[in-house]
Amino acid sequence: MDSDRARERRLMTDTQIRARGVRDPRVLAAAAKVPRHLFVPEALRVHAYADEPLPIGHGQTISQPYIVAYMTEALALRGGEKVLEIGTGSGYQTAVLAEIAGEVWTIEIVEPLARQARAVLDGLGYANIRYRLGDGSAGWPGEGPFDAIIVTAAAPVMPAALEDQLGVGGRMIVPVGTDLQELYLVRRTGQGIERGRLLGVRFVPLVRGS
Repeated sequence: MDSDRARERRLMTDTQIRARGVRDPRVLAAAAKVPRHLFVPEALRVHAYADEPLPIGHGQTISQPYIVAYMTEALALRGGEKVLEIGTGSGYQTAVLAEIAGEVWTIEIVEPLARQARAVLDGLGYANIRYRLGDGSAGWPGEGPFDAIIVTAAAPVMPAALEDQLGVGGRMIVPVGTDLQELYLVRRTGQGIERGRLLGVRFVPLVRGS
């Protein structure tokens, strides 16, 4: 992979992610490895490792590095999992997941973003990603259950269709709300669904098909 700007990645990982409490060595290694600057518009690449979200066009953003790491750690991936991502966006979160999980199944509704993300991810050599263009609010019917699900835009209400696609023992991380949003961790146990609030967040709304 591209080793350019490796020092910035290490600094980002140490000062923005590890310093705020993320401890999973797999997540830290992925953050230090994935070339975030390749996933942002060229005019903004000087800011790629800054402690902030950045616009990527079409009303969408690439999330703050810490939030990407925090959400990934919450999934408790150990390697080999089948992960569903709702909202490919820039593809950066997809790459972080692909560094850890066995398979990543990612859905994006905005076609230009989907094409650009896939071009970058293919260029970096990721072979464990499955892509779909379309509305991700209903998940990927017929391909579950998934070991983990991550939603990278705010759902107006808790997405029951995605909960249904979690396997037993699976975890989902999802921002929920409109003006006021909360990040939730959802677990499916043998007895049913457990939901817990983690922190207040601000994400762009989940785009749905007409």
